[in-house]
Amino acid sequence: MKKIVSIITALILAVSLMACSSAPTPTATPDAGPTAPAEETFKIGVIQYAPHPSLDNCFTGFKAGLEEAGLVDGQSISIDFQNAQGDNSNGDLIAKNMVTKKYDLIMAIATPAAMSAYSAAKDTDIPVLFTAVSDPVGAGIVKTLEAPGVSCTGSSDVLPLEEQVKMIRAFLPEATKIGILYTTSEPNSVSQLKEIKEIAPNHGFEIVEVGVTNASEVAAGAQTLVAKGVDCINNFTDNNVVNNLSILLQAANSASIPVFGSEEEQVKNGCLASQSIDYIALGRETGLMAAKILKGEAVAAELPVYEVKDFAPVYNKEVLEGFGLTLPAEFAQAIAVEAAEK
Repeated sequence: MKKIVSIITALILAVSLMACSSAPTPTATPDAGPTAPAEETFKIGVIQYAPHPSLDNCFTGFKAGLEEAGLVDGQSISIDFQNAQGDNSNGDLIAKNMVTKKYDLIMAIATPAAMSAYSAAKDTDIPVLFTAVSDPVGAGIVKTLEAPGVSCTGSSDVLPLEEQVKMIRAFLPEATKIGILYTTSEPNSVSQLKEIKEIAPNHGFEIVEVGVTNASEVAAGAQTLVAKGVDCINNFTDNNVVNNLSILLQAANSASIPVFGSEEEQVKNGCLASQSIDYIALGRETGLMAAKILKGEAVAAELPVYEVKDFAPVYNKEVLEGFGLTLPAEFAQAIAVEAAEK
């Protein structure tokens, strides 16, 4: 019996040794070193005040500026774009939500949106950028253009009103009254009205203004201007009025009164002519500014507000011919734009 047990024990030991000898010898895994950190993705909130083409162009330019600086939506950045639909309370709510979500930066398109963003973020460390804001100092969102002094800066669409009035005189040599429809709560419109009233007398014009408070008053305001016997109407970058431009044009056209716009998109949509600002280029500058802030190359409070310097004359050939007017010789090189498809 002891002999059988010894044989079995020997067999078990032999099998164990064979198994061990057939097992693969573990190989050393080379040290891969520390894992490279994932590229940081910045969250950017964009608030556009209203859905009209010039503001759309600002957003297009903004994204182009970011991409030029190496920040691409869906890769190194994530953009949350929201439109306030021309409603200040919508803008306030959108801005508060973006602050609550602790976005890395908020960019606002047009003065009311910029005011909403600034108000929501002013007690946080979230920088605010703006574009298409004509008078950021008057709007109370920066202390000065050269040194904002608060975590808010951006790009300003300063209208070339001196050149605009000269253009109106060239197109309408006999005109004496320029009508202005503006929104009393928009700081940019108030400052633009003040400036054009100082310029107009130097070119033989009287300014006749009508103020409105909201979209529902645009139609009545336009009819009031017509009733006051104005020779033409000059439109600012007033967000409320631009968002209801078709209503103003309808009233003016029915009385054979030409309307001058402040940029190309307004001319495409039925205004006669404009010394036009390039809003895509304006948005691009804002995108480049945003990239500097996100990369830590600049601080919003110390980054000067960019003021647009370039403008060019544009006119609507169809509207020109409809009013029986001739293109002035000094604007022979002006760009003729095609009417926008309705």
